[in-house]
Amino acid sequence: MDFDFDVVINRVGTQSSKWDTMQAKYGVSPETGIAMWVADMDFTPPPAVNEVVRQAAIHGVHGYFGDDADYRQALIGWMQRRHNWHVQPNWITNAHGLCNAIGICLQAFSAPDDGVIIFSPVYHAFARIIKANGRQIIESPLVVRDGRYHMDLDHLETQLTGNEKILLFCSPHNPGGRVWGKQELTALAAFCDKHDLILISDEVHNDLVFAPAKHTVLANAVPDISHRLVTLVATTKTFNLAGTMIGSMVTADDHLRQKISRVAAAYGTSFNRLGMMMTETAWRTGDAWLDSLLVYLAENRRIFEDGVNQIAGVTAMSLDATYLCWVDFKDTGMISEEFIRRVQSDAEIAANHGASFGTGGESFLRFNIACRRALVHDAVARLQQAFADLQ
Repeated sequence: MDFDFDVVINRVGTQSSKWDTMQAKYGVSPETGIAMWVADMDFTPPPAVNEVVRQAAIHGVHGYFGDDADYRQALIGWMQRRHNWHVQPNWITNAHGLCNAIGICLQAFSAPDDGVIIFSPVYHAFARIIKANGRQIIESPLVVRDGRYHMDLDHLETQLTGNEKILLFCSPHNPGGRVWGKQELTALAAFCDKHDLILISDEVHNDLVFAPAKHTVLANAVPDISHRLVTLVATTKTFNLAGTMIGSMVTADDHLRQKISRVAAAYGTSFNRLGMMMTETAWRTGDAWLDSLLVYLAENRRIFEDGVNQIAGVTAMSLDATYLCWVDFKDTGMISEEFIRRVQSDAEIAANHGASFGTGGESFLRFNIACRRALVHDAVARLQQAFADLQ
């Protein structure tokens, strides 16, 4: 089946974070600018997902629900099919999205003032949630080698005080688009075992991987550390369902799961029914749609990376995964205020500021290419014009 990702869909005026708040945040008008910041896509999900919402509206009763058995089976089927990961139904604890899941895990496995390790630069919500929970952030700077990020576990070991309880990991990596190899994952697991750390693996981008790269589920790479591993999964990135606010924490260990369940119960929340139905339907029916999406995104990636890399002093980190291009302006010689001004004021593009991702991100901007191809071409042309004097 063919899916048309070039359809023009106007998201302005739909309460979209990406389009309706960029004027206030970046000074970029949604009428003339391009939104390339918030990590959602400008595409509709697989047709069956919207159909299940339509059928629910026709049915017309929107009361409480309490049966998520079909959701669990859909998650299990997807992980077996796409990742060769064999999840059991009782391993799954649900949350209101993965940011909520991170907060639950922080409260379940650490106390105020305990240390939480992150590899920076990394998804900006990690630091925000850690700070909001009164935990201490330990940043382990990623090292750029051969144009790709690498963990430096030896250096991280020198930073430890003994107060660290959790290592929060992003796999695939956002914003660097890095797919971690099995040897890297094994080394990370050994590090956590040595230092008695709970390893929280946020794998929300696990389906958005470009060949020949292949995502390895951390639970498959190192099954012998299941006693300290929690994996976070969701359809929010894969199928553009971030607004459903649904995700799951998966662990094979009963002790970890009991701790998670106690904290989750304290929130007094439960799944929203429409979000659960949409997520379940995406996992059951979305294979062909995702396969087409990956082909489309791969070409968007090629166009954007090739176009940006033609600008003197500007380098896009090559993506293994995600639809988030991480672009370094360091070699332009400009301070961040200057290249940001050119992107926002001259090119009229809203992109995430690299400094918000932590140490090592200061010279970068993050661009979201999950939009129709005409906008990618337009963005490249605007950026080349905004930096034309460097040629």
